Amino acid sequence: MSAEATNPATPGPVMPSHKLSASPPLATSIEREDSPEQGAPPVHRRKGLPRLDLRRLGRAALLGPAARDRLPDAIGHVAEAHRAHHPSADLEPLRRAYVLAESSHRGQMRKSGEPYITHPLAVTLILAELGAETTTLTASLLHDTVEDTEVTLDQVREQFGEEVRYLVDGVTKLEKVDYGAAAEPETFRKMLVATGNDVRVMSIKLADRLHNMRTLGVMRPEKQARIAKVTRDVLIPLAERLGVQALKTELEDLVFAILHPEEYRHTRGLIADNAARDGDPLAEIAEEVRGVLRESGLQAEVVIRPRHFVSVHRVSRKRGPMRGADFGRLLVLVNEDADCYGVLGELHTCLTPVVSEFKDFIAVPKFNLYQSLHTAVARGDGEIAEVLIRTHQMHKVAEAGVIALGNPYAPPSEEQAEGSVDDERADPTRPGWLSRLLDWQAGAADPDTFWSTLREDLAQDREITVFRADGGSLGLPDGASCVDAAYAQYGDDAHACMGARVNGRLATLSTVLRDGDTVQLLMGQDPASEPSREWLEHAHTPAARIAIQRWLAAHPSPRDSAAPETPAAAPRPTADGPTARPGAANAVVEQSGASVRLAGCCTPVPPDAVTGFAVRGGVVTVHRVECAAVESMKGVGRAEVGVSWGDTTECRVTLVAESFGRPHLLADLTEAIALEGVAIVSATVEPPSQQRVRHTYTLQLPDAAHLPGLMRAMRNVPGVYDVSRARHQAAAAQ
Repeated sequence: MSAEATNPATPGPVMPSHKLSASPPLATSIEREDSPEQGAPPVHRRKGLPRLDLRRLGRAALLGPAARDRLPDAIGHVAEAHRAHHPSADLEPLRRAYVLAESSHRGQMRKSGEPYITHPLAVTLILAELGAETTTLTASLLHDTVEDTEVTLDQVREQFGEEVRYLVDGVTKLEKVDYGAAAEPETFRKMLVATGNDVRVMSIKLADRLHNMRTLGVMRPEKQARIAKVTRDVLIPLAERLGVQALKTELEDLVFAILHPEEYRHTRGLIADNAARDGDPLAEIAEEVRGVLRESGLQAEVVIRPRHFVSVHRVSRKRGPMRGADFGRLLVLVNEDADCYGVLGELHTCLTPVVSEFKDFIAVPKFNLYQSLHTAVARGDGEIAEVLIRTHQMHKVAEAGVIALGNPYAPPSEEQAEGSVDDERADPTRPGWLSRLLDWQAGAADPDTFWSTLREDLAQDREITVFRADGGSLGLPDGASCVDAAYAQYGDDAHACMGARVNGRLATLSTVLRDGDTVQLLMGQDPASEPSREWLEHAHTPAARIAIQRWLAAHPSPRDSAAPETPAAAPRPTADGPTARPGAANAVVEQSGASVRLAGCCTPVPPDAVTGFAVRGGVVTVHRVECAAVESMKGVGRAEVGVSWGDTTECRVTLVAESFGRPHLLADLTEAIALEGVAIVSATVEPPSQQRVRHTYTLQLPDAAHLPGLMRAMRNVPGVYDVSRARHQAAAAQ
């Protein structure tokens, strides 16, 4: 890890001074998140909630060997931060871990000339301030010992136990990951396997990268850029998915300063200019909100959350010229979940809400454990303030993500058990996204397939929530389709999915879902069901793409699962089937000597209401009264001929079956028709369109009374979602 640790005093790209200072203060004062560089106009810091201060690092005071059982002064700040979250924590493991790490790294120096022990101390302080439990901090102090010193994993196990050994081993394996383009797929896959059983390994890695990014100033520009790009493409998205926002936002700012120095300087100028203005609209709105909540009797803390650099940059690009309230957001903290909705009601009643900004992430948490109510309020001069409403516990999780969940192997407290939300929070060592990620890597046909799908997933910065028919919910990336929903809900069983209903209406699997949609997936019963290759065009999640690709790789023979095996073939009439002349003996027309023909466009059968029209050759064609041809004939002045049904006998009818494409569908429909004792005169199958297939059958029924039963039998064939009488000209019936 020392390769990335350098002295920031050497000139490098423009960086936020509070993040690259060689010796930041160890005091607990809270700085504005977007404070400017040295030499920039002074920024007036707003008072706010004491946030997780990740900048109190710097060089530790190495005072030589401490007396046995006495906490070394060098880790006093780590102990202080740890006890702030865990007042009764046993500090003895930290003392012993520090003593071992310091003695093992003694004589090793960072490129900055500092003793190497300052690096594991800094990483451990980051985790301590995020609320990590003692075992994680112990492993963090030792995380470089096995890689860079003579200490062995067996020694770590003997002195600190199997749990610490496992974490140190996992971080050591991560350090061997080569992020170079040629090695990325396989090495990153190995990294996930190494960390998959305990997410704390990744937490230590993220804190390690943050400290190295803070001290990147003297690296060659090309190396800075390489490290920043990997941080941007891999580690920042991982921090987002693990919910560690405090790490993610600072990493974003550091990467922003390296990769986009001009935009960074422009953003810094915007922040400085806003701070120099008279008045503070956000502070004024905050005071107004406090007054509303005081009058309502709701106990709440209202603080201002200044935006970090990247957030300001994004808002300025989205909204154009920024106003004062755009540079931060209001955070309202309460004690109970119910109070969140009470605050929301008061704000929307007493102030002017911006309804389009409302989001409820408490009822439907994000995939990374995040919970909060989002809204916005406006005042008369057009200033709009975004408001976040959450409990203190939600805030802790919002900042620290999985780290805030404590020891994943300890029995959950009552509060944690009651607060569990579906599978996403059931196991802190394997949050839902990480569990799915491990499933993807296990199922991917090769490392390149896994890597490409993972990179696509990490690039997704917006998630939607759709609701299942049973009341549950699915978190999917923006742009996901019904294919993605199927594999998210059913895994490999989604191969049997035939279609969906979205908000109650039939939809193809290619349908793109929107936030808040309700999705009912229509599943077939055939265990041999197969996915269509076309589904890959509409699959956006790794779970869907990898499952489909795995199936296709295991079944390499050419298939077209969207179309029947003989799409244009018409079944031949049976030996005792109908003659070529349509059976129309049961239709009686009120025209002497006329022969009768049942119209092929609507194929009327008893007891349909019918009418007739005389055509050439003394023939009367019989139509259903609702047939479109009836209006056309009347429109050109054709006179109607009365028609009635005689005794109900055999009849001919044309039916249209609408279905989702799957193998063997034509055979199954043909079998269902035959079991009803109905002969097929002709059949046509249109080419598949968006996984839908349209079948048109002209059938000879022994009795018109059999028609309702026949249509029910056809609808019961898996994949068929509608059967109706033909309403258009059918060539097969002419």
